[in-house]
Amino acid sequence: MKLWLGYLLVGSSLVILILTYLPIIKQESEFQIRRLDSTPSTEVVKPVSPNFGIMIPKLAINSAVIKDVDPFDPTIYQSALSLGVAHAKGSSVPGEKGNVFIFAHSSVNFVEALKYNSIFYLLPKLYDGDEITLYFQYKPYKYLVTEKLVVEPDRIDYLTGLNSNDLILMTCYPPGTNLKRFIILATPLKEE
Repeated sequence: MKLWLGYLLVGSSLVILILTYLPIIKQESEFQIRRLDSTPSTEVVKPVSPNFGIMIPKLAINSAVIKDVDPFDPTIYQSALSLGVAHAKGSSVPGEKGNVFIFAHSSVNFVEALKYNSIFYLLPKLYDGDEITLYFQYKPYKYLVTEKLVVEPDRIDYLTGLNSNDLILMTCYPPGTNLKRFIILATPLKEE
């Protein structure tokens, strides 16, 4: 009897482990396949939310942006992050003067990786010059990555002193923890 109980517990643990890591494994494997495929895609990808959305072609990110989410209230932002990525309340929106601040999980923690999305898990794979497009009120706003930072959770000085129209993306780092924050800074692409 004890032997069967042991097998059941080990089997259940393996199922939980697989289900927990499946979203991250899937994103990583899809990224590696796209990276190895040198054939240019002719597929036209439309934003899932042209009213307020984000697209990062290199990472195959296409997500709704939930507007005016309080980044200091876990009840509010956890709910918003189950629907997409969050636009921090008090930050600007594309087309307005000021920084646009968007945040999402890399995954909340290993147990809740399925409950909440892991949209920004691959952000560390972005490099200077990679393109990010925000859609706001059906208009695209293009940005180029200029900097990547790993900072302590309480460090917010990167929010000040920047170009007043920067895009700031933030997620927890390393994925599955909340030990540090991973920041992408991007500047608006000059329209010609």
